[in-house]
Amino acid sequence: MSSGPGDVLQLIRRGEATTRRDIQDVTGLSRMTVAQRVDSLLDAQLIREAGDGHATGGRRPHRLEFNVQNSVLVVATVDTTHTRTALTRLDGAILADERLEVAVLDGPKALLTTLAESFLRLLDKSGTARESLAGIGISIPGPVDPHTGRPSQPPIMPGWDAYPIIEHLQESFDVPVFVENDADAMALGEQSVNYPESRSLCLVKVSTGIGTGMVINGAVYHGIDGGAGDIGHIRLAGETALCQCGSSGCLAAVASGRAVAHALDAQSGSDVKRMIAEGDIDALRLTHEAGGRLGEVMATVVSMVNPGVLVVAGDLASSALIGGIRESLYPRSLARATRNLDVRLSTLGADAGLIGMARIAVDNLFSAEAVNAVIAGQQQLSRTLAPAGQIS
Repeated sequence: MSSGPGDVLQLIRRGEATTRRDIQDVTGLSRMTVAQRVDSLLDAQLIREAGDGHATGGRRPHRLEFNVQNSVLVVATVDTTHTRTALTRLDGAILADERLEVAVLDGPKALLTTLAESFLRLLDKSGTARESLAGIGISIPGPVDPHTGRPSQPPIMPGWDAYPIIEHLQESFDVPVFVENDADAMALGEQSVNYPESRSLCLVKVSTGIGTGMVINGAVYHGIDGGAGDIGHIRLAGETALCQCGSSGCLAAVASGRAVAHALDAQSGSDVKRMIAEGDIDALRLTHEAGGRLGEVMATVVSMVNPGVLVVAGDLASSALIGGIRESLYPRSLARATRNLDVRLSTLGADAGLIGMARIAVDNLFSAEAVNAVIAGQQQLSRTLAPAGQIS
C-alpha cells in the first residue's frame, strides 16, 4: 500500500495510529521515514502534537492528531421551505449558523446567491479571513450525480435539474465545492458522531419528501448515478394519491410530512411536528400510520442492505413514527436481517446534514491523494527556490 504523508494522515484521522511508533507498527516504515512523513504533516499544519501518548517504557510518546483548526468550511443544508448555513471547523463543530427563509421553489440562482451572501456574513461576523476557507459543502433534497455534483432529475426541485451549483458558487469563492443529497449527508453526520464503528448504517429522512442515506464502510453509497436510497418514489400497491413527482401511489404521497400535513389541513411537516409535540391525537395517529407504510418499504431496504443501525430523521421523526415503522418492518423482514438492527431517532436533528457535509468536504480535501500531491508540490517548490549548493 502507499505510505506517503497523506496515507499517514488518514491513519491519524481514523485513530488507527496516534504516535510515531504506532505509524511504524501499522505501516512497517522505518523510524526515519516515519519522522519525515510526520514532519512534513507538521510543517503543513495538517496535524499537531497534543500532549503525551501512552507510555510503553521510557519517555512518553507525543500523541498526534488531525489539526481541525487548520482552516474552516462553510456548509449549507437546503430544504424545501428553508435553508440553513453554518461556519464549521474541520471536525464539523459548528462555530456560527443562520437560518434563511429561502426555498427550492425560489430557483437555483436566487437561492445560491442568498447562500453566498450568508457564507460571507458568517465569515465576516466571526472575524475569519476568506483565505482560511478550505471548501464549501451543500446538501439538497434530491438526487445528485456523483460525477458532476449536479442535481439529477430531482422530483421536488423544479428548475434545478443539472444546474451547475459548483460553478455558480465558484464565481464568488475560489475553493472546492461539494454537493450531496440531504439524506446521504445526514447519514454520514450521524455515523461520524454517534456510530463511528458502524460498518453499515441507513438513515431515513421523513420531511416534505422521503429519502434514505446509506453509509457503508465509512462512505456514502450513491449507486451508479446518485439515485440510491430514493425510496420516496417507490409505488405502493393500492395507493392512488398524486405525488409531487407527477406519479401516483408513491410512498412520499402517503407517508411524508407533506402528506400527513395535507390530511390534517396543516401547511407542512414542520406544523405536524409542532402538533405532535402538543399531543394532538390526530397528528399522532396519522404519523403512526405513515410510519407503518414507511416500515413496509424499509423492510426491503433492511433485507437488502442488512444495516446495523437505522436512524429516523426529519420533521416527522418522533416516537409515533418510529413505532409505526417497527410494527411493520419487523414482521416483514427475516429475523436474520433484523436481529442486530438498532432502530433509533436522530439525536443530531438539523445539525446532522451540516456535520455530514463538513465530513464530506474534509474527506475530499484531505484525502491521501490530495495531501500527497500538495506536499510533493511544496517539496518541489522548496527545492526549486533553495540557494545553490543546498540541494544534494
